[in-house]
Amino acid sequence: MKHSHIPYPLTVLGRSTLGAPVHSLISHQSSPCDLLIIAGIHGEESDTTITLSRALRSVAHLAPSLSLVLCANPDGAAMGTRGNANGVDLNRNFPTDDWQATPTTCRWHYDQTETTEIHTGSAPGSEAETQILISLISRLRPTTVLSLHGPIGCIDDPDASAAGQWLAEQTALPLVSDIGYPTPGSLGTWAAEQESGPHIVTWEFPCQAIEQLSRSILPTLQMILSGESPFTSGVEVDPSHH
Repeated sequence: MKHSHIPYPLTVLGRSTLGAPVHSLISHQSSPCDLLIIAGIHGEESDTTITLSRALRSVAHLAPSLSLVLCANPDGAAMGTRGNANGVDLNRNFPTDDWQATPTTCRWHYDQTETTEIHTGSAPGSEAETQILISLISRLRPTTVLSLHGPIGCIDDPDASAAGQWLAEQTALPLVSDIGYPTPGSLGTWAAEQESGPHIVTWEFPCQAIEQLSRSILPTLQMILSGESPFTSGVEVDPSHH
């Protein structure tokens, strides 16, 4: 059954820089949870939000120990920018030992070198959206965070965990231990620096159009959401019918 709307109750975690809601689905009320999925931390990667939404709208039940953030950067998604409304790359704004005050660079096209400057924030963790994610992770204490990005086309899992290996096999994407360029102030680095922090797996979608991703990525996302993967276990949460 495919729904035109999301048939599960959403929670507003907080507000973006411009006041847009940051929506989450929390199917696990106590902590720790097995898995937290985060989409749309880069606004120009809205394919991650759309694909996750389609998966959510086409599964009959959710794993009981699962939570997700549909779009961590709603202002950037609305404006089509990588950063938020302050021009900050949220995935370079986490309070890490390697956070840098000077701008970093990003690609204009995925097959070009990184020459476009982007800000990292006025201070580590300065952005409202970053603070929302830190607060959520601290509250839920997820075992694993699956961070959705694109369009490099790989599974970045430094530990080569069973879940990461499974995801690489399911998607036929290469499993790598490093994304291949510096990422100061990233979610992954922040998590690694926390005591008993979550394991981060980054799923870089391939460079495909939304309709292609809906066919190539959706089945694997559906399995993860339904609890049919090493990321989660069990099937308990049914959709509401409102």
